[in-house]
Amino acid sequence: MKQIIYQALPRLWGKGHFSDWTGKAFSYLKTLGVDYLWLTGVPRHESGTPFTKGCPGSPYAIIDWYDVNPYLADNENKRMHEFELLIKRAHLAGIKIMIDYIPNHVGRSYAGDLPCFDHCDGDWTDTRKVNWNDPSTVDKMVDILCFWANKGIDGFRCDMVELVSAEALGEVVRRTRSAFPGLVFVAETYIKENYRRYLSTSSIDILYDKSGSYDILRAISNGNCSATALTSNWQWQAEIQGAMLNFLENHDEPRFPSEEIAADPLHSFPALCTSLCLNTAPFMVYFGEEIGEKGQDEEGYSGRNNRTTIFDWWQISSVTDLYNEIHGKPSLEDWRRDYLQRFRAFLKLASTEEAVSKGVTYDLCYCNSESRGFDKDRHFAFLRDYGDSTLLFVANFSSTNAEMELIIPEHAFDWMGLARNTQVNPDTPLKINVNAFDASVIRLQSDE
Repeated sequence: MKQIIYQALPRLWGKGHFSDWTGKAFSYLKTLGVDYLWLTGVPRHESGTPFTKGCPGSPYAIIDWYDVNPYLADNENKRMHEFELLIKRAHLAGIKIMIDYIPNHVGRSYAGDLPCFDHCDGDWTDTRKVNWNDPSTVDKMVDILCFWANKGIDGFRCDMVELVSAEALGEVVRRTRSAFPGLVFVAETYIKENYRRYLSTSSIDILYDKSGSYDILRAISNGNCSATALTSNWQWQAEIQGAMLNFLENHDEPRFPSEEIAADPLHSFPALCTSLCLNTAPFMVYFGEEIGEKGQDEEGYSGRNNRTTIFDWWQISSVTDLYNEIHGKPSLEDWRRDYLQRFRAFLKLASTEEAVSKGVTYDLCYCNSESRGFDKDRHFAFLRDYGDSTLLFVANFSSTNAEMELIIPEHAFDWMGLARNTQVNPDTPLKINVNAFDASVIRLQSDE
């Protein structure tokens, strides 16, 4: 199955407490096919100081690696126990829990024993940089990760790994995994040329494909890039495709349907289809994405339009409605329910269809650049095949409906063992209609 990661800020879910992650919430995540819930903002962070960014502050300025944020608990004196209960509820529902691991820095008020410098990187003025030159740092980082693994944590999203030594990070990962073999490590990376090095040297399982598919799909969706760039990226990644983490949203980026990118939730589906189904890589959903949340202007401390703030308490009305809907109080607007239904259908297709979760990919764009009705800059087409199942995906990033005649070349039939018939053969173009800003999935061959 294709792995699905769901990222959420617990302070913005329900009333902002661990207890709001109920059995019903986890049952809902299972309907999306979620394997991992990544909770952002669990370890205790900087809050209430003159240099704190926002209120309660940044999840990435940790002041105590062995504690959780008191504000997330119903009873702050029992906060760790309440978090442990959340983990147990998740595991009972078949969902694993992931939290952040921040190797590069700690909060300015950090009083632990990690060796630190007195300066920060860039404008992260609420932090101090960790000293990885100190020989004790690796041991202390392993101890931190093992502490959380002992609590039942199943994985770590590793923040800004390119700012620390790949070799030292690799030692931390390998030693932690030797004690807890099932742990998964997901790394935030930005420079494509570093992808292979961090996968090999740091023993990371999954890397953000931010500089690849995300940046490309964002640029195509706002009209600043040709769809041909998707082919180039796919070819460049080659053997590391399966180790990428595909996504359209996370806490650092604008909401995809915002004016900055797709401008309308309904215009996100060609990007979703491509990001989710082009390869076997895991996919990440950011809470509210599945109901078309567009982001709100001037949220909190950051003041960055179209993003959901990570620095402040905030009310995301659509997410509040989603929470209420999950807990038996119908609140979502009809169009959001419809959006969720289609979003969920794409996730189900990706996670249950072996052609998507296990199969090979055949890019059809190279042989259709001159095909009738096919616009190589605004259309993208590919096949996914596994066993006797073959699916055709066609994404239309343009503002006009597409009527195209797609060629499936002889090589694709031979390479995938695709059965020929009167409708599907190398000599007969397939007539495909795809609405503007939409995507179509067509089953060419079934193993049923």
